[in-house]
Amino acid sequence: MDAVEVAAATAYCAFAYHNYVNKPWKKRRWWMKSIHRNRTTQTIENQFSELIFEPSGEFENLTRLTHADFEYLLSKVSPIISKKDTHWRLAIPAKLRLAITLRYLATGDSFKSLHFLFKVSSEVISKIVPEVCTALNTVLKDQIKPSGIQLSPCLYYILQMPSTKEEWLNVEKGFRGNFPHAIGAMDGKHIVIQCPVHTGSDYFNYKRSFSIVLLAVVDSNHQFIFADIGSQGRISDGGVLRNSVLWQRISENTLNIPTPCPLLGSDEPLPYVFLCDGAFALSTHIMKPYPGNHEFGSDKRLFNEKLSSSRVLIENTFGILASRFRVFRKPIGLAPEKVSLLTMTCILLHNFIKKSNSNHIYAPPGTFDTYDDNGTLIQEGSWRQDVQASCAIRPLEVVPRRPTTNAIKIREEFTAYFYNNMYLHHLEYL
Repeated sequence: MDAVEVAAATAYCAFAYHNYVNKPWKKRRWWMKSIHRNRTTQTIENQFSELIFEPSGEFENLTRLTHADFEYLLSKVSPIISKKDTHWRLAIPAKLRLAITLRYLATGDSFKSLHFLFKVSSEVISKIVPEVCTALNTVLKDQIKPSGIQLSPCLYYILQMPSTKEEWLNVEKGFRGNFPHAIGAMDGKHIVIQCPVHTGSDYFNYKRSFSIVLLAVVDSNHQFIFADIGSQGRISDGGVLRNSVLWQRISENTLNIPTPCPLLGSDEPLPYVFLCDGAFALSTHIMKPYPGNHEFGSDKRLFNEKLSSSRVLIENTFGILASRFRVFRKPIGLAPEKVSLLTMTCILLHNFIKKSNSNHIYAPPGTFDTYDDNGTLIQEGSWRQDVQASCAIRPLEVVPRRPTTNAIKIREEFTAYFYNNMYLHHLEYL
């Protein structure tokens, strides 16, 4: 090897060494961080065992459920959400997956915060929550199905109503003492979300925020019997009902609502109606209050009091939903389809808990507004102090609309019925 070759080799080695020393080194990535590896040391089973026997109710605070109800849900969703262990690492247990999801819905904590609590990466949690919500929707709609409620697969989520006249009359029984022929209290809400990417103004609403719309009907037991979730926030509030499956089926007369019949002591047949506020248009099957203020003791004021004391059921139900599922406390930073998914999960969990042993945790005495027999408010529900003005569940805009002549006549018939009954009751009292 001559001197030129030696010099060239030396220069090449010097150049290679210089590049090696000065190249930017990538930050080392770990297969599994130590905080995640320790998850298998202090297992979720051990943590749960400690919380279950804690007399202060820490387990119920973590999951918002009794241990029995948690285990019941786990037994239902476990076959759906369980993953197989691999040679590389153990799968995250179904119990931990369910606990993470319930905690997220109950607190609205960020995935990063849940990462430190459960020792699962925030990236994995972002996948766990939608998977478990889907599983819960599947199993809970099967549990509610005997009551005539089903879940329809759709681009957005629809909880469908009773389908027979007998089921509608069963709902009407709960309203009969205060507002006969009422078959549900209906309202709509904007679920506020962070601006979705590449959607422009599709979800931009009149409150100058981004949202999807929830339209719901509840019975006298604060149970959801219908929910339509996922309409874009830009749709006018008047169009929320007009674009819903509910209005379509009302218009097509396919809801199997009982035929109109006279009220007790009356000869005029009156239809069965949903009770709403001023955000909806008055129609044959939708009753709303008279606008404006009315003189004490007048027939219109009495009608408004009767309607409002029954319609407040949906207001209380939305209130407890926002109070207990604190994921609704602030704009939700997920894609619209995932927000629709978790909203339906919260609705189904609400119905499940109201019928379960966890109801004393979810809605203890004093949670809902209390009214006397005359529809006068006695005490406000505790949820009103718990729900903040910045809550992500916000009302629809009230837009005046011209009702049909037939709808006006129906409301006047209800008004006359209530006023005459009050007069007769007063005479009996004297």
